[in-house]
Amino acid sequence: MTTENTSRQKSTRTPRANETRARQARREPWKPPSMLDAPPAPDGYKHRWIRSEVMGFDDRKNVAARSREGYELVRGEEYPDFEAPTIEDGKHAGVIGVGGLLLARVPEEIADERNDYYRDMTRNQMAAVDNELAREQHPAMPINNPDRQSRVTFGGPQGED
Repeated sequence: MTTENTSRQKSTRTPRANETRARQARREPWKPPSMLDAPPAPDGYKHRWIRSEVMGFDDRKNVAARSREGYELVRGEEYPDFEAPTIEDGKHAGVIGVGGLLLARVPEEIADERNDYYRDMTRNQMAAVDNELAREQHPAMPINNPDRQSRVTFGGPQGED
């Protein structure tokens, strides 16, 4: 082969970079946009919507409580490529917000610690309920460990036609 034939062969081949699965992926069916779409959170943070008003009245207590927990409000100008509704006027002017909710961010460590705290609180409450149930049971009708599994079944028994 000559160098001329080799260069012709190379030019007719499609580059490997063009052969991606992304181009072969199916188109997503249309669905209405969510009212609570939010831009992706920066690395190390999580976004969360917090309540700023209820039935037209400001809920300053909730916003103040979340800021004490470590949340900070997300401003629209931080995400120029993301089209998000922002508060026009007032104390929270420029903050991403919709329908009485404000977008806030919190460090992932704080979010994980908060989740662990409430998970432990729930576990302790369930243990207290189980202890109270065990204390109140009658010796003639003992209550075994309560079953806390939920099951969903459809139709009748399987295998019958």
